[in-house]
Amino acid sequence: MKGILRKWLNRTNVGDRLLDEEEWSKEVEALYSLAANFYGADKLVLKASKLEALTLMRSEDLVERIAGLRKIVMDDPTIQEFPKIQDIPKIIDEIEDQMAELIARRSIEERLERVVSEKMQERHEDYVKEIKIQVLQETAGPENAQTLKKLAILEKMNTVSLNRSAAEVLRPQTVEEIIGQESAVQALLAKLATPYPQHILIYGPPGVGKTSAARVALETVKSHANSPFAQGAPFIEVDGTTLRWDPRDVTNPLMGSVHDPIYQGSKRDLADTGVPEPKMGLVSDAHGGILFIDEIGDMDPLLLNKLLKVLEDKRVTFDSSYYDPSDPQVPQWIKKLFDEGAPADFVLIGATTRDPMELNPALRSRCSEVFFIPLEPKDIQHIIRQAALKLEVALEDNVPEIISEYVIEGRKANSILTDAYGLARYRSSSPEAVKITCADVQEVLRSARLTPYVFRKAQPGAEIGRILGLGVAGFLGSVLEIEAIAFPSEDEKGTVRFNETAGSMARDAVFNATAVIRELTGENLRNYDVHVNVVGGARIDGPSAGLATTLAIYSALKQIPLRQDVAITGEISIQGKVKPVGGIYEKIFGAKQADVRKVIIPLDNMVDVPQSLRGIEVVGVNTVNDAIKQVFSTDPKVYLS
Repeated sequence: MKGILRKWLNRTNVGDRLLDEEEWSKEVEALYSLAANFYGADKLVLKASKLEALTLMRSEDLVERIAGLRKIVMDDPTIQEFPKIQDIPKIIDEIEDQMAELIARRSIEERLERVVSEKMQERHEDYVKEIKIQVLQETAGPENAQTLKKLAILEKMNTVSLNRSAAEVLRPQTVEEIIGQESAVQALLAKLATPYPQHILIYGPPGVGKTSAARVALETVKSHANSPFAQGAPFIEVDGTTLRWDPRDVTNPLMGSVHDPIYQGSKRDLADTGVPEPKMGLVSDAHGGILFIDEIGDMDPLLLNKLLKVLEDKRVTFDSSYYDPSDPQVPQWIKKLFDEGAPADFVLIGATTRDPMELNPALRSRCSEVFFIPLEPKDIQHIIRQAALKLEVALEDNVPEIISEYVIEGRKANSILTDAYGLARYRSSSPEAVKITCADVQEVLRSARLTPYVFRKAQPGAEIGRILGLGVAGFLGSVLEIEAIAFPSEDEKGTVRFNETAGSMARDAVFNATAVIRELTGENLRNYDVHVNVVGGARIDGPSAGLATTLAIYSALKQIPLRQDVAITGEISIQGKVKPVGGIYEKIFGAKQADVRKVIIPLDNMVDVPQSLRGIEVVGVNTVNDAIKQVFSTDPKVYLS
């Protein structure tokens, strides 16, 4: 910078030689001009005034002007002495060096300021851009071209409808439409239409109206004076087989869960502050109403235990290691859920196709139990005619009767009718009048490969060595055809044969029967070859075929015909007594399905026969002799059709 100034001032190297006053004056004027350019004219005057150099700067004397310039450039007001003539070159050099340093510093500062300004401008533009984006998001929301396109697709899909499903149309809407379950529905209503409604377990085969009955029962009791249910009481329905949960309670749709901040489920504003978010479950959704769990016997045992705890407390509690009650960032509703829990005061109705003994005893102890029964043919026929009215379709004679031979549940009956309705619609040339014919139903039955529910039917008349027994599987009873034949044998080498597929308990019943027959008749069965057969290879899991087996063998030995319109159940002891057995109601139902006129049961089981039973005679016996009087008759009219 010093060389530049020298060149700019057109200065020559004089060494120790002194320049004349005119040359020094020109150089000083040039330095003053440079200072004025550096500081600015006004600021130069102010600076000179502060440094007490203004008078010196305006002086005509060269030495004073140099002294003033020295004060200004050096920024030192304490310099009082004037330079000597021989020192002027040295002082000028100092002034030039200082000026060069000031100008260099100013140049660097300006460059830095320019860079800083550019950076600030860039940051400012980015900041403004972010603000614009935020404003657009706040005004336009989360939508963009892609989300709006997907919304349009959904809206278009919502405009397309295939009308309601047949199941929705045919679903019972009132208590009166629940056919064949009058006593069960009455019991259900009685347990709900009270100031103290009870939790309920509904047992029964599939498709007999358990879910529909629970739904319409709630709607019915809402208007009852003693009912605690409000008009807006919810009916929450869930399938127990599909309920899944995480033991950490990250996911639990039934009980509710907690989404900790480390999981994606938490809201962003809560996750950023580290606040866990509780999610209420179905038990809270059902608050004030009914929680209906279908197939409750298939629920996870641990989840069921959690449900039982909620039934006791009527609240659901939440817990999280991330919850800090003293954290001021926790919203009040979250704090309330963690501190007090979520309300869950509801009535539980569980439905199952399982046997009561298969269910959790703790669950059964908390619930009243209602049993739905299989539907009789007349009930199926009523359901078919009722469905035909809803579908606005005519039925050919015998259509309800044909369908009732193949099903025992209303849902399946409606399914067959709906298929036949579709077939009739397809074949009909008229869009208005449609009639379902027997041929339509038969074609549906063939395509579905259905077979009649009852294979064995009771017959009028009598037959030697053949009798109808009764069995039960789950909630369904059935008729077993048991036959016996006896051939004389020599030298007491006779044997008793029995088909092993029926099971060990049925084989034991045969051996008990031989002992009882010897006691009754005095005949030694070693003198006979006796063969007992359960037609169809049916398996007998209990001792209830003992009485029927005894009577079949007795008939074969004595050659006395047995009535073929009678069905028998009961365990036989070796003393000839008839012991009680289980499944009486289901067995009677199976007998009615097979057109049996009379059912013989143990006398101790008469308490299990419903008082409302109609259309079949039930007789209780205490001994084998009592049973013989019922199935063997000397009246010839019995054996004639």
